[in-house]
Amino acid sequence: MASTKPEGAHLTSYEPALTGPEVADINKSSSRDEPPPGVKDDASLSPTQEDGTEINFKNLEWWQAGLVMIAETISLGILSLPSAIANIGLAPGIVLILFLGILSTISGLVMGEFKRAYPWVKNFGDAGEVLGRPIGMGRFFQEFFGWAQTIFQIFVMGSHLLTWTICLNTLTDSSTCTIVWAFVGLAVFWVLNIPRTLKYTSYMSIVSFLSIFTAVLMTMIDVGIERPIGSGHIDVSRQLSFTTAFLPVTNIAVAFSGHSCFFAVMSELKKPEDWSKALALLQICDTTIYLVAAIVIYFYVGPDVPSPALTAAASLTLRKAIWGIAIPTIVIAGVIYGHVAAKYVFDRVFAGTVHIEKRTRWGTAGWAGITVAVWAIALVIAESIPVFSSLLGLVCALFASWFSYGIPGILWLFMYKGAWFRDGKSIAMFGVNVALFLTGLTICALGLWSSATAISAETGTAAWTCKSNAG
Repeated sequence: MASTKPEGAHLTSYEPALTGPEVADINKSSSRDEPPPGVKDDASLSPTQEDGTEINFKNLEWWQAGLVMIAETISLGILSLPSAIANIGLAPGIVLILFLGILSTISGLVMGEFKRAYPWVKNFGDAGEVLGRPIGMGRFFQEFFGWAQTIFQIFVMGSHLLTWTICLNTLTDSSTCTIVWAFVGLAVFWVLNIPRTLKYTSYMSIVSFLSIFTAVLMTMIDVGIERPIGSGHIDVSRQLSFTTAFLPVTNIAVAFSGHSCFFAVMSELKKPEDWSKALALLQICDTTIYLVAAIVIYFYVGPDVPSPALTAAASLTLRKAIWGIAIPTIVIAGVIYGHVAAKYVFDRVFAGTVHIEKRTRWGTAGWAGITVAVWAIALVIAESIPVFSSLLGLVCALFASWFSYGIPGILWLFMYKGAWFRDGKSIAMFGVNVALFLTGLTICALGLWSSATAISAETGTAAWTCKSNAG
């Protein structure tokens, strides 16, 4: 019987996460199944220990990879979900969380299958090179996709810096200029980004998960007992203007927007076949926590629930305690995005040199300089768009729409070109991946318009000001 895997999927110690029909002539030449010049296959990376001259980039167990993704995904996104449900209504909010959660799981599985077909892919830039090579645009696609991924991650880093300033203003009763707290945050994030691999971040991710889980749990318990703010009125559904309705959709979508880091995490797995386990750990945890937190906080607070939701607690003392507990997730999740963004820039700057895989003075200095540079850009973004929900909406519309939904759909269509309609299962998968692409396109086009409209209409939120941004 003929194989059911794409011809490029040559790491075959396990079956693809998404199986499909026999694919005829996906790769007409063997050269298309090889990495571009200067890029090494994951299997060729040195297994030596990190305390030598070589750097071991393949050191994550599946559960560690899952924790890293939980830390970078269940962080800022969850803080805007109660407000999103308050804006669009309880029933549409629940449906959207479930729908986008399912779609993001499928897109993650597609990315895992693509990684097995092309093992040298470490980021969306490499994936773009694969897509563009057949039409002679590999280099252009690599640069376009790769830098778009990096820009997105820097925007998310800006969201973490913005949340850091809100946190510090809350803890200190706004005793210091907000811009000063932003620079303090830059220093903290940068220091934690000095390690070159995600190995140590995986251990910090345990603390990050416990941090956000405890902070949200305390918020839910408090609002359930005290009903601190709002009318407590619940809307099953609401009649809204387009802008008001679609911005919450982008906030829900951004809660599932960890995909820009997925290729980087896969590249550091000890056993690439364990990707589906790591993804399952992430998706079960994030969807469950999102639903419970969003429903409970909205149910007890009502339509006036704030964003970030941690400011919904009754007393200032309790809000301070909750924000203090949330510091690890604010920092560690930002550090993960900072690592992946800096790694792409570093690999582009030092491509083809010994600095990529070995510890050298130039490599160490380059990594330090690049990490501080990306965090400096993130600071500029955080201070220029000082409204949390609007910044998340803009980021989702511009980038997360494609990395979490649109591009994975294109990857599947590329892998199975010529075999979309071979049988019923193929037709179903074709439909699902077209839906992924259309979801990304819709969120991008409509979300960008609604986010820009919301940002332009905001008042009382000046950029680059010492004024407190605490709720």
